[in-house]
Amino acid sequence: MSEVSQDDKNLGMLTHLSGILLGFIVPLIIWLMNKEKTDKSWLNTEAVEALNFQITIAIGYVICLVLTAVLIGALLMPILWIFNIVFCIIAGLKAKEGTSYRYPFAIRLIK
Repeated sequence: MSEVSQDDKNLGMLTHLSGILLGFIVPLIIWLMNKEKTDKSWLNTEAVEALNFQITIAIGYVICLVLTAVLIGALLMPILWIFNIVFCIIAGLKAKEGTSYRYPFAIRLIK
């Protein structure tokens, strides 16, 4: 594998960190814009990984919303929010170094 460009590292970092505020929107855009480009394979891998994690987080939020009827969802939602922030920051830092990051808990819907 060739060296990852600085632009790709920056976009990879942005892709992961954007999940904190924007959810799956930025990873989806980055992936759709670059999925056909063979020279962007590292960036595509990072975008797919971030996208899968943010979809997993969105599913978690929906489950928490449903569980608020029995009050447990209201307790789980802040934990999920902190979990999202921590892992997005870890992934963003790894991407800035040019290292691929694989989230420990993500449903791999897109490959």
